[in-house]
Amino acid sequence: MRIGIISETYPPEINGVALTVHSLATGLASRGHEIDLIRPRQQTSHVDEPGIHALETRGAALPRYPGLRFGLPAPRTLRKRWSEQRPDVIYVATEGPLGRSAVKTAVRLGIPVATGFHTRFDTYANHYGVGFLTPVVHGYLRRFHCRANITLVPTDALAAELAAMGVDHARLLRRAVDTKLFHPSRRDNALRESWGVDADTPVVLYVGRIAPEKNLDLAVSTFRAIQQKTPSARYVWVGDGPARAALQAAHPDFIFVGMKRDEALAAHYASADMFSFPSLSETFGNVILEALSAGLPVVAYNEGAAREHLIDGVNGFRIASGDAQAFTAAAVTLASDIRLIRHLGSAAVASVERLSPDAVIREFEHQLQQLVEENEHERHIVAPA
Repeated sequence: MRIGIISETYPPEINGVALTVHSLATGLASRGHEIDLIRPRQQTSHVDEPGIHALETRGAALPRYPGLRFGLPAPRTLRKRWSEQRPDVIYVATEGPLGRSAVKTAVRLGIPVATGFHTRFDTYANHYGVGFLTPVVHGYLRRFHCRANITLVPTDALAAELAAMGVDHARLLRRAVDTKLFHPSRRDNALRESWGVDADTPVVLYVGRIAPEKNLDLAVSTFRAIQQKTPSARYVWVGDGPARAALQAAHPDFIFVGMKRDEALAAHYASADMFSFPSLSETFGNVILEALSAGLPVVAYNEGAAREHLIDGVNGFRIASGDAQAFTAAAVTLASDIRLIRHLGSAAVASVERLSPDAVIREFEHQLQQLVEENEHERHIVAPA
């Protein structure tokens, strides 16, 4: 198949959506499909990959998110490209202006289109002082996804949530984790020494965007509670974002290491001891799977990946959404018992062993192929005799 993929974030940007879309694109290309990738132009030029043909469009900086861009509408560019080289199917991964124009153009050209629900933009407004816009964003997301033939979501809970919004064509596409990359064997004693800890000192890890919507106040207060019982504990932060500078200035004892990728990221996971994830704004949370795969017990709210893959008291602690007191109590309990950390960490590895990236790519391929076949069937039905 010739598959069009539209995403307003893509490597070298580092975030869950960019890396997920990249994995889907390269996975499909490795299976012999031709990928027509459309994304905003970045400061760093796109590096061609086998089977992936990229078109970079105009974009603009995303406010309060340095280094990230969104794509501007490009209906004429898309119409020309897809008229000359028509894709069999379109996958629109992001709901920004470029994604919106892609959905509208595909519909007008009669190309079947799938959308992905990756980011909870409707929950972000409250974290940036414009909570009054939440209903507006909610309505935009509903209209955006209703225009598509199907919307792919990573959890059954999100499918039900979209159905309640009026989007009744959600289909499940589970997320995968590279269990060979994220593995306890990548634990690095020299890295731990650079953090100033020994083998039995608990290291709490944060990985992700350092931004208000990640519930950072609870992350900080929970670690301070851990320190009251275990003063030697350390907090390592992997990532960057608009809140990093203020957080780093206010908490000089925290260890900020910036953005990490691939083997370096895997080493940071495996060299820590537990993963505290207080966010309530995730559609999924790939970092939870990565932490589990690396052997870290996870403390997280009963949302997204935690709802699907975290077993309370077995590979971590799954907390009722919004119960900050219970979240902190669970993290303190875990951090103060190194034997419990090791026990739950072993179960964590086992709990994600079957989440094969190959299986997810095959399912994604199947969903797109099925969409093409359904579209062909409908065209034959409505075609004049």
